[in-house]
Amino acid sequence: MEPSTKPDRRRDALWIFGYGSLVWKPDFEFTSSRVGFIQGYSRKFWQGDTFHRGSDQMPGRVVTLHEDYDACTWGVAYEVRGDQIESSLEYLNVRESVLGGYITELVNFYPQDGQEEEALLALVYIATPINPIYLGPAPEDEIAAQIIVSSGRSGHNIEYLLRLADFMRFFCPEAEDKHLFQIEEALIAILPCLYSPDDPISLLC
Repeated sequence: MEPSTKPDRRRDALWIFGYGSLVWKPDFEFTSSRVGFIQGYSRKFWQGDTFHRGSDQMPGRVVTLHEDYDACTWGVAYEVRGDQIESSLEYLNVRESVLGGYITELVNFYPQDGQEEEALLALVYIATPINPIYLGPAPEDEIAAQIIVSSGRSGHNIEYLLRLADFMRFFCPEAEDKHLFQIEEALIAILPCLYSPDDPISLLC
């Protein structure tokens, strides 16, 4: 992986690509958003979380990107302009870098609507194995079992998993994310009372 590229905060517009909790909760002001994908990466629940979805004693599992030449990862790109650029980057530096262990890269983003002849250059946050809370690969059923017992200041780790699965199901129905859906299936198998087709986020027990 190439060294992190710092965005130019003086530019008129910047696109920020989210593939985890940013797809449903950006929490920063933006001008527009577009669903789409980036190539050369797969989404993996390999990053630990000791703040938003876990604790020091019981880290949660959240997603990062793993270099994979044949893969693509779907998410949402947010366009920020003017003063939005500075404020969004300051917020994300805390949320993703200071608390999350992520670094930044610039990637090519391809909108789902295909209106652009060329890809949009977007900033993305990626957690690498060199950060202290990186957990790395594990079987999907073990990841599901860890998610079930973890929660943090932003809520339960289960909510994170189910909201991400719902995003893929509703906004990218033709896209594949075997890793994500296998973890969801394992979680449902372990605790079937957690899941309802009508309200998959509710904890029905």
